Amino acid sequence: MTDTYLTLNENAQYYECGFSCDNALLVRVGDMVFFITDSRYTLEARQYCTKHTQVIESSDFIQSACDVLKSLHVKTIVFNPNELSLSLYEGLKNKLSDIKCELLAQANFHQKLRVIKSEKEIALIAKSQKLNKKAFKHFGDYISAHLHKKLNEAELHYRATQFLSHFGKYALSFEPIVGINANAAKPHALPSKKCVLAKNDMLLFDAGIKYKRYCSDMTRTAAVHGNNGNINFHKSQKFKNKKHARIYEIVLKAQERAISQARSGMSGREIDALARDVIEKSGYGKYFVHSTGHGVGLDIHELPRISRLSEEIIEDGMVFSIEPGIYLSGEFGVRIEDLVVMKNGRAEIL
Repeated sequence: MTDTYLTLNENAQYYECGFSCDNALLVRVGDMVFFITDSRYTLEARQYCTKHTQVIESSDFIQSACDVLKSLHVKTIVFNPNELSLSLYEGLKNKLSDIKCELLAQANFHQKLRVIKSEKEIALIAKSQKLNKKAFKHFGDYISAHLHKKLNEAELHYRATQFLSHFGKYALSFEPIVGINANAAKPHALPSKKCVLAKNDMLLFDAGIKYKRYCSDMTRTAAVHGNNGNINFHKSQKFKNKKHARIYEIVLKAQERAISQARSGMSGREIDALARDVIEKSGYGKYFVHSTGHGVGLDIHELPRISRLSEEIIEDGMVFSIEPGIYLSGEFGVRIEDLVVMKNGRAEIL
């Protein structure tokens, strides 16, 4: 794994030096870290960057990076081709050629560097998920108390963001997904003012927050109980509609199998198959339209990939989601998601 690289990615910058901003270039050469930014951010950068970081104020990031690399006699430096625009790449390549330094493209190299989480990182993700679960409960209580107001998805989305952020205290990992009945058949449904929640409906809710920059992610599919309109986001659900109940039990069985049988040393493809096989054998394989999971950390979607195509070997310390689903167009969708950490060879729910 390389120890000489540059990055524009804010999460990678934060991981390296404890600070990031929207206009900076971080260069790492061995144990030396250089945070190149403009005059708007240098005061904060010097205040918050770790002690081993050298903050460089610059109006020409490319020239400043080249000056650093030339002074250290660097001959090769890695970058993520997904980060650089064509103009920035060409400018950097031309400048580096003058000092005989080669740019080496490695996609997602920094996610690979941090794919195995430290105990501190795992604790931060666990705390984030704990706060996320608390928000789910408050959101469920709110819906139960206000169902008579005929809340639509747009209103539910707005209220959900309040509970998830703990009324402004935390940022969100992503825009929450709120899907009622047929709209939940769209895995990343946009909230609609036309979809109104009522008794006996099915509601899919997918959301996460950030705690000290680390993300959480959880999905629950819940029944709105017909007798009193109450709703909760527990994994144990009772549906009046028999088809709802059957599909939910298939997805739950798939998720529980993947979690209970996942092992370190398996590939992402093998863990994906643990969930996918259950759904395929039930006759709904073509309705499971996405991968079983994805890594979670500073990014909401990072490595490892838990998909049909993933040959990545799963190791202790990796954190990822397990989220199988079945989506029946025009009817409803079910997804159940938890985060797990691989520990002592097995998956533990965070």
